[in-house]
Amino acid sequence: MKFLNRVFAFYINSSIHVALAVLALLAISVLEYDLPVPNELWAFVFLGALTGYNFVKYAKVAGLHHRTLAQSLKAIQVFSGVCSVLLAFVAFKLSISTLLVTAAFGLATFLYAVPFVRHKNLRNFSGLKIFVVAFVWAGVTVIVPMVASETAISGDVLLTFFQRVLIVVALILPFEIRDVPYDSLNLKTLPQQIGVRNTKLLGESVLLLCLVLEFFKQDSEVAYIASLLVFCVLLGWMLVISKTEQTRYFASFWVEGLPILWFLLFVLFGQF
Repeated sequence: MKFLNRVFAFYINSSIHVALAVLALLAISVLEYDLPVPNELWAFVFLGALTGYNFVKYAKVAGLHHRTLAQSLKAIQVFSGVCSVLLAFVAFKLSISTLLVTAAFGLATFLYAVPFVRHKNLRNFSGLKIFVVAFVWAGVTVIVPMVASETAISGDVLLTFFQRVLIVVALILPFEIRDVPYDSLNLKTLPQQIGVRNTKLLGESVLLLCLVLEFFKQDSEVAYIASLLVFCVLLGWMLVISKTEQTRYFASFWVEGLPILWFLLFVLFGQF
């Protein structure tokens, strides 16, 4: 049992779970617009999300404690290193245009973790953190597959991009609520500025707006609308029950795994 617990902890802490969530959002975009993306893009997005998240989470810790790293963190470092090598290998198989667009979102991720103005990174700018993450997720899972498949970015695609930004913002809010006791007041996160209750109300409003935007698209599948509705209801419920004292994996497993469930529901509803 201890071994399984360690494996599960590694699965969460090494960002495999969040990388699968990003991959699920990519798959939803590919299914929604029937995109002929190259096979290498799947590996590229998965490995990029994994290495990017681990860089953001652990770069500062590793720099400060590189001689006294816990065994689990050392394992994550080695795992991330292997993934970054594979990422570079896969990158050579993608088009220049795909790499340039991805690099733009990758730069935002880099500046999120690395200080560049007065010893501050994007995460340290008041209230900016959540929107940077949402912008990067939306870009990688909506815009990048469009470019990779050489598909024109239509009005519907822009609506999907904006919906995805809103969805990721809502997904992050349970984490923001969880981290209220630990975040520096300088970060000025949403729960710090407007309170936990108002943060939840904002999240519900964001999800409602996301659903409303779907009806402004020229083409929309019933399966997609149904899966989006179920996803938003589930995420809305998780927002309602979110609190500062959460169980260990409430946000990092259950909330973060919702995009995977959304993808499975989209596939399931598409069978009818």
